[in-house]
Amino acid sequence: MNTTPSPSRLSENAVVITRVADRQWHALDDDLVVGRGYAERRADGRLFAGIDAWHASVFDRLAAAMLPELPTPLYTVVDEADTGLTAAWQRAGFTIRRREWEYTVPTDPRTTGLGTVPPPAGVTIVPAGQADEGLLRAVDRAIRDEVEATVGWRSMPAEVIPRPTDDTIVDPSKYAVAATPDRYLGLIRVVTVNRPRIGLLAVRSDERRRGVARALLAHALETLHHSGYAEAWTEVQESNAAATALFESVGARPMSSNLELELGSELGR
Repeated sequence: MNTTPSPSRLSENAVVITRVADRQWHALDDDLVVGRGYAERRADGRLFAGIDAWHASVFDRLAAAMLPELPTPLYTVVDEADTGLTAAWQRAGFTIRRREWEYTVPTDPRTTGLGTVPPPAGVTIVPAGQADEGLLRAVDRAIRDEVEATVGWRSMPAEVIPRPTDDTIVDPSKYAVAATPDRYLGLIRVVTVNRPRIGLLAVRSDERRRGVARALLAHALETLHHSGYAEAWTEVQESNAAATALFESVGARPMSSNLELELGSELGR
């Protein structure tokens, strides 16, 4: 257990930063927890940090204690509307890596205009839970190899970055696919916890601009509509003009934006 005493404006006592477990820290003011810091490795292999503190001074002291103990690169995600939190991470040395817009997507075909959208000639949509796992993993791998050869994994969200096992298909039953007789052309992943989330929509590079992505989206939204969901949600990277155009064309509305911030390797050990 590591502790770092710090002067405090919260009381006459010193704030003490205590490492309470692996990658977990508490800020204590006269034995009262006034802040918490932590780091966790997500499924994509990247390490994300978080700090919960009411006072900026406590945030800064937690960051000063935590960051030298953590490997880099290190990431965090903040609501862009929370300018104070964004500024706090920037004071700690983080820089903005990417911006993602969160969209609410209607499911009613009368709103989306997708009710009569057929797949391209020779293409069929295989519903979620019915895809061949071998072909599903093959199209997933092909699309990821194409990303690596072009923009690279660092430009992609956690949903797309390879996991440590190099197997990114965690639950095949969540994927619907666009298929021809000999291979799959694209896939869409929808997960429903409290509300449906479109986590991934991707098509092989040589099959784009044929309407495959639109057909997959039409299928997923219609399925959700029949299941009683009026809306789904998704995140779209700001620089992804094609995805932005596709979702906005079906009536998706941007509701908020998140910033992913990154700390480089200068503090790494």
